[in-house]
Order: sequence, then C-alpha cells, then structure tokens
Amino acid sequence: MCGIVGLHLRTPELYPRLGELLTGMLCEMGDRGSDSAGVAVYGNPAWSPAGAGCVSVADLGTGRAEDADQVAAAVAAALGSDVAGVAVGGSHVLSADVASEVLLTAVRSAYPDALVAGFGPDVAVLKGVGHPRDLTAGWELAKAQGWQGVGHTRMATESAVTPAGCHPYAVGPGQCMVHNGSFANHATIRRELRAAGVTFDSENDTEVGARFIARLLAEGRDVESALKELCATFDGFYTLLVSNRDSFAVVRDAIACKPAVIAETADWVAMGSEYRALAALPGVEQARIWEPEPEVVYAWSR
Repeated sequence: MCGIVGLHLRTPELYPRLGELLTGMLCEMGDRGSDSAGVAVYGNPAWSPAGAGCVSVADLGTGRAEDADQVAAAVAAALGSDVAGVAVGGSHVLSADVASEVLLTAVRSAYPDALVAGFGPDVAVLKGVGHPRDLTAGWELAKAQGWQGVGHTRMATESAVTPAGCHPYAVGPGQCMVHNGSFANHATIRRELRAAGVTFDSENDTEVGARFIARLLAEGRDVESALKELCATFDGFYTLLVSNRDSFAVVRDAIACKPAVIAETADWVAMGSEYRALAALPGVEQARIWEPEPEVVYAWSR
C-alpha cells in the first residue's frame, strides 16, 4: 500500500520546523506501510552543510559497526582531504569541500560494498527497516531544519525488506523519488537500462523508475518532461513524488487509483497519500486542497 509525504516550505520562518512537521506527516502514514521508511531532507546544516558536497550511506557493507569519526577518517584517506561525518541512526552522512560526485567516488573507494542512499549538495537521505515512529525517533528527525522534505513508509510487495529496498531512491545528484504503487513492466525497462550501462542496488521496481528519471535529467531534460516520459513508458498504477534541492513534483498514472492529496498556502506546498498526513500543518485550514488529476505533472520550484 505504502504512504508518501512531501513538504516544500516557502517561508524561511518555518525552516526550523521542517523536521518536526515532516515527522508528524510520515508517522501519520505509518499504517500504510510499517516495514520500512525513509526521508530526504534538504537544507539541514547539521547533516548537509551549505556549500559542501554530501553523501548519505545507509549501510557501510562491512558487517561491522564503525563510529562517525572512523568512517570520516577512512573516506578522508581515500579523498586526500578533510571529511566531516555524522552518524544518524544507522546511517552516516558525510560532507567535504568538494563536489558531491568526487566525495561519492571516495566513499566507494573506502567502502566498496556500501549502500549509498543519496548524494548532492544540501541533501541528507536516511532510510531503514522498521516502523516510521521508531526510525524517525532514532534519527531525531524532529530536530532537523531545512526548506524541503520527502518521506515514504513502505509495505513491501516487489522486493525484500532491506535498506536497499527502502525508499527514497536518490540515485541522481540531489534527486529523490518516492512511489506508491507498482510498475508492471519494470523488469523489461530494467534490462534496457542495464544494457545501457545503468547499475542497480535492489530488485525494487521503484528504483527502475528513479534511475529512468535520473538518466533523463542527466541528459538535460526538465523534471516535467521526464515525468511525462515516464508516464508514456511505464505501465502500472502509481503516485510519484520527485524532488531535487530546488523543485518538488507530483504525478499519478492514467487511472489515478493510488490516492494523493495536495495542499498549498503562501507558506508551503505539501502532498500526502491521505489528507490526515497534512491535517496538522500550520494554516492548513486556509489551504487550497485538491486531488491531482491523472497524468498531470504538478511542480513547484524555489
């Protein structure tokens, strides 16, 4: 079934409350999928300092526990430059004064089997197995700041309940995708992408959609045209939310059987799989609220 939430803040006065608001939204969707959860948070200086390249690691792949200083030191040795690191629950978020792609290469050199949850300036991606209440508490998500957040609660149907199978899928620089539904032809598209040199971390159908979008964006497409291409290529039933550090976009399939609600005020734009995820947002009683139309791309930018 799964639950999606997203919050794009327009008013800087609300930035200190991003984590608090996102936590409430995500936990409200916990009964739509309680086997795993994840978030992408844009603009939290404690995790992703402004101006730094950032990489989020969900699993080091070593089979042993390492503290944040150990991980930062190992990546710094591979990079040949200073690296800062913070442990957030079971994840590690690393930053350095280099491009995120350069830092990502160093992470993969130091930890070849690491599961990279996301990379890009200003973004931290956290995901894991468990109920969203427990995961958000472990991440201390309510303390996070920022201008945008995306979250997902999962009821597994397409692949194993592991960190690799959790959403968000953040496979392009600063990009993130969460998904409620099922892609019927994902195996065919996965084979085509693999033949083109694309690698995968999981058997999850959502990852196929995320890598399809990331490839189009890397070719210079904008998010609206990329999502329209996805609608034309993928079969199935779905609601998608795609974000980067500056944008936030929602689309549903042609039948629109997967639920979604969008609300908008002068201070924020939010979406959730159900209205109850939005009901506690400040000023929601004055919001314009609607259900997105089939195959219409709704997008907002900073």
